[in-house]
Amino acid sequence: MDWWIILLIVVGAMLFAVLLVALLCYFKVFYSRKRKPLGEDAYEIPEGEEYEAYRDQIIEWVKLARTYPHEDVEITSHDGLTLRGRYYECNKDGIVEILFHGYRGNAERDMSGGVARCFALGRNALIVDHRGSGRSDGHTITFGILEKRDALRWVDFAIEHFGKDVRIILTGISMGAATVMMASGENLPENVICTLADCGYSSAKEIIKKVIREMKLPAELCYPFVKLGAFLFGGFRLEEDSPMEAMARVKIPLIFIHGASDDFVPCDMSERLFAACASPHKSFVKIEGAAHGLAYPTDKEGYVQALADFQAECGF
Repeated sequence: MDWWIILLIVVGAMLFAVLLVALLCYFKVFYSRKRKPLGEDAYEIPEGEEYEAYRDQIIEWVKLARTYPHEDVEITSHDGLTLRGRYYECNKDGIVEILFHGYRGNAERDMSGGVARCFALGRNALIVDHRGSGRSDGHTITFGILEKRDALRWVDFAIEHFGKDVRIILTGISMGAATVMMASGENLPENVICTLADCGYSSAKEIIKKVIREMKLPAELCYPFVKLGAFLFGGFRLEEDSPMEAMARVKIPLIFIHGASDDFVPCDMSERLFAACASPHKSFVKIEGAAHGLAYPTDKEGYVQALADFQAECGF
């Protein structure tokens, strides 16, 4: 056999191996399976021992959200996906918070408590399912890259739906926080008066590498395959933007909240984001004893008071 044929076979085998690993990484990190609606008496709780202590509280919030009067709403994303949300009205002329959930979560599971918290502040709540999550279309989760564009579309929807004078707050938890931080770095309409980022990560690259290391795998070797999988099979560039890069562009008030006991997205990520944030009105609130995504249920009164104080400070 000629040497060049052998070379082609070797190169082809190597290319196939690279594509196969990238595909496996895409399915592991970004792919979202088809989701079935929960039954009336079924409730989804985040996985992990830290959430068991709050099981009853999470279920209570979901039950309340299911009984509250609400309006089912939807938008079409820039790439043709139908994205769905649910609007809860507390005060007809009040601020509308648009709330975005975390990675592999959904609006009902992660944000029903947010509805109760919004009502405690006299705000209306629009909780939305990310692409590839909950009741929304799609099968690819993009760590905030395409979700940022979706957030901007939800802002447009709110202005169209509630009127040109509506005041909007962008709120997110975990990946949702990364989403709203990146959206806050864009050229937003004046209707958006504030952003709340709860336990958000500094960049997709940093959090993915952290998880790879925790899996006892070489992060520097594995991450390029994850990035390649996102591009080839997810259709997006994983490093197109990041919350940390967006901080230099933020002009609106931004409050960071993070649990001191968060060992999934370390609290120091929010501390670094806060330090880098260019907004003239910013605040960082650390909730002692709170694990990932549990800042509000850990200290409901302190959480609400921090938001009320920041609102008074910013004058909206």
